[in-house]
Amino acid sequence: MTSSAPVFDHVRLERSGPVAVVTMNRPDRRNALSIAHMRELTAALTTVGADADCAAVVLAGAGPAFCAGHDLAEMAGADAAFLEEEFRVCTRLMETIQAIPQPVIAAVHGIATAAGCQLAATCDLVVAADDARFATPGVRIGLFCSTPMVALTRAVGRKKAMEMLLTGDPIDAHEARASGLVNRVVPAGELMDAAMALAGRIAQASRPVVGVGKQAFYRQIELPQEEAYALTADVMVANAAMADAHEGICAFLEKRPPEWRHA
Repeated sequence: MTSSAPVFDHVRLERSGPVAVVTMNRPDRRNALSIAHMRELTAALTTVGADADCAAVVLAGAGPAFCAGHDLAEMAGADAAFLEEEFRVCTRLMETIQAIPQPVIAAVHGIATAAGCQLAATCDLVVAADDARFATPGVRIGLFCSTPMVALTRAVGRKKAMEMLLTGDPIDAHEARASGLVNRVVPAGELMDAAMALAGRIAQASRPVVGVGKQAFYRQIELPQEEAYALTADVMVANAAMADAHEGICAFLEKRPPEWRHA
């Protein structure tokens, strides 16, 4: 693992070959999302997104938890202007995760609660340690998890999402996987290896082709079927004209590994 510039106060940004690792680094606060922390996460992800040599991102948390949600100590007693900025910054972070061309894999251990659950649900893929717990417990403190609800309801079924939102009760990693929130559950000691292996598998593909596919996924998913097909047909036409599409098709027909130009 090699370190990469820039250097942040609350985030570590490192590279391992074509994979970037973004680590939330507020372990004493369970990686709670202060405004400063969210801005740094957005900046780190934007940096990665602009790196044409980066193929995938692993998002992890230092210390005993993935992310405990918003920093409530910062929010307590805050005025409306501060709270508006808080949720603008949070929304920008979530949108950045899905806007960058590289797939973002959350490596979740410990707890992912409230905005931390939102963060995991927003990522393209989630690998969870078998000790991980996911919850949207805001209702218990008088602050319904309305913004986490956006990501949660797009990852799990309506009934499960509503149960989590109304009760605040956590679900374990295996229930999260059964509900569609998590892709894979692994022993805690194997979490980062599993997330990096998944990132490495993604990195074997053409980077611009993966980027085109990721962006099309989020554009089509909420469209009516007819509009979704119209959109993705145009995407397929543009994709088929790419150099790596020609190479991939020829390699398949010639029964050889493709040699990507990443173009």
